[in-house]
Amino acid sequence: MKLRALLSIAAGAALLCAAAGAFAAPAGVAPAVTAAPATAPPATAPGPIATAEPSGALREPQAVLFDPFLSELEERTFRYFWDTANPANGLIPDRYPTPSFASIAAVGFGLTAYPIGVERHYITRAEARDRVLATLRFFMRAPNQHGFFYHFLDMKSGARANDSEVSTVDTALLLAGMLFCQSYFDTQHPREVQIRKLVDDIYRRVDWTWAQPRPPVVALAWTPESGFSGIDWQGYNEAMLVYLLALGSPTHAISPQAWDTWTSTYDKHWGTLYDQTYLSFGPLFGHQYTHVWVDFRGIRDAYMRAHGLDYFENSRRATYTQRRYAIANPKHWQAYGKNVWGISASDGPGGTERYEGQDASFMRYAARGVGIGRIVDDGTIAPTAAISSLPFAPEIVLPATLEMYHRYGSSIYSVYGFLDAFNASFNSKPDAAGQSHTHVPDSTVQRPDKNGNPGWVDQDYIGIDEGPILAMIENYRSDLVWRVMRNDPYLRTGLERAGFSGGWLAPGQ
Repeated sequence: MKLRALLSIAAGAALLCAAAGAFAAPAGVAPAVTAAPATAPPATAPGPIATAEPSGALREPQAVLFDPFLSELEERTFRYFWDTANPANGLIPDRYPTPSFASIAAVGFGLTAYPIGVERHYITRAEARDRVLATLRFFMRAPNQHGFFYHFLDMKSGARANDSEVSTVDTALLLAGMLFCQSYFDTQHPREVQIRKLVDDIYRRVDWTWAQPRPPVVALAWTPESGFSGIDWQGYNEAMLVYLLALGSPTHAISPQAWDTWTSTYDKHWGTLYDQTYLSFGPLFGHQYTHVWVDFRGIRDAYMRAHGLDYFENSRRATYTQRRYAIANPKHWQAYGKNVWGISASDGPGGTERYEGQDASFMRYAARGVGIGRIVDDGTIAPTAAISSLPFAPEIVLPATLEMYHRYGSSIYSVYGFLDAFNASFNSKPDAAGQSHTHVPDSTVQRPDKNGNPGWVDQDYIGIDEGPILAMIENYRSDLVWRVMRNDPYLRTGLERAGFSGGWLAPGQ
């Protein structure tokens, strides 16, 4: 993820209870998802919800406080991956409905989505097996460099798209989805045996040491035109997953010294912000991505042991920081408050307009966030920022999710759940000359007012923002992804070689 990776380095209360009875959708939003919209790819229109084969993997905790809207949101978000993918090769668009190339990170989140769909009875286990196998067969033969893949691929041919880079972090996100499928599809069914073998072959092929031009750290990217980028992954950000998978490799593992070097920069980002003392990274996705697959509750590396918390608690504090920032609202943006908050890497309106008597600049696609020493905020709310923190702090995330939905309804919520972003402070239509990560048509700009119009609204869903919403809702509901991944030997090895111990890593657990 070229842009997001570079932006990442630069960027440096009672729970609402479910009411009795049926869930009522606000005006303009259909209460159930049973088919794709007319504009969805016709080859993948889902039809009626299928009855899945029982697998026994889902054991939903009875103690989880729950609102029925989460079930609605989870299914709609799942449908993004199922409907928009190319079923012939498993590739998933970076965004939709704007015509787009595929993102390998979105494919990783899609592979994570399919077992969730089985457990929630959105699709059958057989359907999921077929889609996973099509994806794995494609990547087994896809162009790669020492096992690493290009960030963006043509949706049909699978060729390199957009002159994109070979990306270490996007490859890691793809591999995490594959490893989840390897552990989930655990029967002796011939197609599940094949899934496990293909994942093993793809993962073992990755030469992590090749991506270390300046060892012991791992570089962000490589291109055939320029070679390795001059930037390496150093903490703290979403690349924790890169190091864990690189440390766990049975064929081309990196040295544990890499983790020590990764964490050696943590002190630059440790401190207190809005009454929360934690290891900070501004955009919330950096506190969420690795957590999609890794259950950090109760396990700690040396740095976290020395600071008396784990990464799960750290992400909880990061979540609270963003809410408290929105309540303080130092830039006086519209809509910000205790139940409308959350900034991360997302689309934005772009351009400049007058706001409170001054010229205000609005970014297009950018990594917005609240971090120690750096705050990037132009009033753009990304629903994924709050919702993907649901397991960390449900007592503030669920009210925020419901507030955004009920206040803005179909303006920001549609067939695949929440659109990527909105900005209630932006009134103007985009300038005719503006070229952006996403072109925003005039019809997506509404003037904000007290009746709940959200101002500028993105026209797109983005796969890497949809994925954490789906997976973290499921982790909150049932621990499914976490529980399955605790059985993954490669992840466990990576954690142990990074110095993690305690919790579910303890002997006998």
